[in-house]
Amino acid sequence: MTPNPPAVPRARLPLRAADLRGLSRLGVDAVVGVTDVVEAMHHTIASVPGIVGPAPAGRPSGITGFVYRTVRATTRTVGRGLDALWAAVPFDTTASTPEREAFVAALNGVWGDHLADTGNPLAITVSLRVGGRPYREALATPTGRLLVLVHGLAMNDLQWTRRGHDHGQALARDLGFSPVYLHYNSGRHVSQNGRAFAELLDELVAGWPVPVEELVILGHSLGGLVARSACHLGAARPWMKALSRLVFLGTPHHGAPLERGGRLVDAALGLSPYAAPLARLGKARSAGITDLRFGNLQDADWQHRDRHSQTRDDRAPTPLPAGVATYLVAATKAGRPIGLHGATAGDGLVPLASALGEHRSPALALKVPASHRLVVASANHWDLLDRPEVYRKLRSWLR
Repeated sequence: MTPNPPAVPRARLPLRAADLRGLSRLGVDAVVGVTDVVEAMHHTIASVPGIVGPAPAGRPSGITGFVYRTVRATTRTVGRGLDALWAAVPFDTTASTPEREAFVAALNGVWGDHLADTGNPLAITVSLRVGGRPYREALATPTGRLLVLVHGLAMNDLQWTRRGHDHGQALARDLGFSPVYLHYNSGRHVSQNGRAFAELLDELVAGWPVPVEELVILGHSLGGLVARSACHLGAARPWMKALSRLVFLGTPHHGAPLERGGRLVDAALGLSPYAAPLARLGKARSAGITDLRFGNLQDADWQHRDRHSQTRDDRAPTPLPAGVATYLVAATKAGRPIGLHGATAGDGLVPLASALGEHRSPALALKVPASHRLVVASANHWDLLDRPEVYRKLRSWLR
């Protein structure tokens, strides 16, 4: 008789009552949103417009309009009932898990601005943590060398650990740094997160248990933009006096082509009134994602604009902070970091030129010297978190 195969353990994703309440709200919002899309398509078909051109304005009238209004009203009523039900469930004090943290971070990356704007309990509140706990509770033996790590889009502070390696913990072991990790809602605008980060750094440096000898910020991907935004918005804040070095890993300083591709899809769907309602689904992506189109850092880069249809890179120049040493690490999936293929391939998400701060406009180019730059070949965007040559360079730069 053939023995039964060993059971394959399933990844645990224990959600809390507040998470289920948040998912319930998000589900209601999704049903209402899809209803709006279907109603718009119904109205377009009934209006019989041309194949190309704008979609007809307004909503269906008569019985058809009444049906759609009823669906929306019923959905919202059911949603309020479910919300009240989950609100009555006792507060869950069980510890979170890495799987749950990753799930919530991914939701925030895609819909984080919507979660925050609607008061959804799934929205991440910005904080500084160590090991997933408030840093004040988790500090062991703090030193004067303070290192703050800022994660990327749809990620969280626990995901700095990859294949058993964490740049922050390794630098603590080898160079005596005290690593602290920013945890934030990556779906909000970069400038909103930058402002919140700048305020937290004031509190961190002022309340650090020992005198701060130096402050170093290490940002991965979108986290690098948040760090630059914090430096710009917090230029006059006390913590800037302690900031000695900035390090960016795969940061899209001048944007990422995938977000531009999303805008092109939106534009293509908008060409026909019959497809235009579907463009609403693509526009559901977060402000954090649309900021990646060109690498927005300031409020002025996105305010008073339709962020889904912006086609010109008209960002206000945001220079690197004076007197702060800056280091850039980029990756290319090509076997060699030179040549046209290596330059265009990038790390799969961010082109080499963007990660290295290169731009045809002198006002936007970062002009970081070659000795402060590293290009890693045969590597993707996430390999920058654990590749040995990256860590060796970090250790050399921050010694």
